Amino acid sequence: MLPGSSKVAKTGAVVDSDNSPRKYSRSEHNISRSQMSENALKVLYRLKKSGYEAYLVGGCVRDLLLGLEPKDFDVVTDASPEQVRKVFRNCRLIGRRFRLAHVHFGREIIEVATFRGADNGEQGDHRVHEDGRLLRDNIFGTIEDDVWRRDFTVNALYYNIRDFSVLDYTGGMQDHTAGVLRLIGEPTVRYKEDPVRMLRAVRFSVKLGFKLEASCEKALFESAHTLQGIPAARLYDEALKLFLSGKALQTFEMLRHYGLFAILFPQTEQCLAQEKNDFPRMFVAKALENSDKRIAEGKSVTPYFFLSAFLWESVQILAKEKIAQGEDDIIAYQNAANMVLSQQVKSLTIPKRVTQSMREVWLLQLRFHRRVGVKPFKLLSLPRFRAAYDFLLLRAQTGDVDIELAEWWTRFQAVGEVEQKKMTRPPRKYKKNRKKRDVTKQDSAVNSQNE
Repeated sequence: MLPGSSKVAKTGAVVDSDNSPRKYSRSEHNISRSQMSENALKVLYRLKKSGYEAYLVGGCVRDLLLGLEPKDFDVVTDASPEQVRKVFRNCRLIGRRFRLAHVHFGREIIEVATFRGADNGEQGDHRVHEDGRLLRDNIFGTIEDDVWRRDFTVNALYYNIRDFSVLDYTGGMQDHTAGVLRLIGEPTVRYKEDPVRMLRAVRFSVKLGFKLEASCEKALFESAHTLQGIPAARLYDEALKLFLSGKALQTFEMLRHYGLFAILFPQTEQCLAQEKNDFPRMFVAKALENSDKRIAEGKSVTPYFFLSAFLWESVQILAKEKIAQGEDDIIAYQNAANMVLSQQVKSLTIPKRVTQSMREVWLLQLRFHRRVGVKPFKLLSLPRFRAAYDFLLLRAQTGDVDIELAEWWTRFQAVGEVEQKKMTRPPRKYKKNRKKRDVTKQDSAVNSQNE
């Protein structure tokens, strides 16, 4: 049986008077098994054959209804994780916060979760932080319990493999049709339980083109600060989902609007907030725009590139301060990079392999100014040259560096070796001056001998 009618009212959903779900038969929706992963179907049918309930749920159902190709297929069942493992030999159990079963089919993993239940204080493994966050939630229940533990109504639609119907307990199909993103339950409470839901609200709104429901949106402004309580390592994974979605620029603007970006990247937000300097916003926006374009063209995008763009202005400001105090340019930028990254990992942890690439991109910017002799050839052979060069182009396009420098490096890569050697010769003026200095030295030597 479902929880009380007050929960139904909080979602704004319409359900039958007896709290039963609205059932959409196969003829009332556009989901077809031909659109599904063969391995997901294997899991559903195997669980059904073993006597368990099994449904597709969440983003895969939502995306199938939109005619999109789901990235993952998630299954929910009344079987416990241990029971799922007995059914599938290719299964591994993971997770502490909530136990999950991963069924492996080569490179594809089908995630199987047991119906989550409501905490009655008497069962299961349920831990809540003093600020309201769920730390551990291994309480199992029925599908009627599970639906109220999900985040958004459009993510709480269950595809039943037995009769190919879709079950809707929260009015998710109506919201799906209307293009509305609505939280299940009281928004402030749901955000407090898991503040990452705020990032998911932004991501889904941008990805789906859905409008945030009024109370859901209002609570974002009020609850943004609670994101500070989330482990920095977890926020890195969420940041990748946000900015590698193909709609990074729109996501960036929306995160700033609700005060969430400042929690993830406080140093960047501090630079962006300076009214006298419009470069940081132009630079970040251009970097994200380029990333979106690459994703649209089917090209790869590396996380270190957009992260380098986010923190570049912070590195520059600190490095210039150190140079003004007498530090060598390279040392100043190295120290500035270390300090900025040390500060960043307090709010969003970036893996060392990524920070190393970021440092290389930043420090190579100094070497682009050295265009005489063998140094340009050495720079051209470095692994991070291409990324650093693209970074230089962005700087030139947004006024952070002279465009002539970027054009020189563009031409240097395009011409042959003979022309490259011409481009890297010392300027004639430099040669004449050196010749004059040599003649002057010789005259001085002759005069001293005559004396």
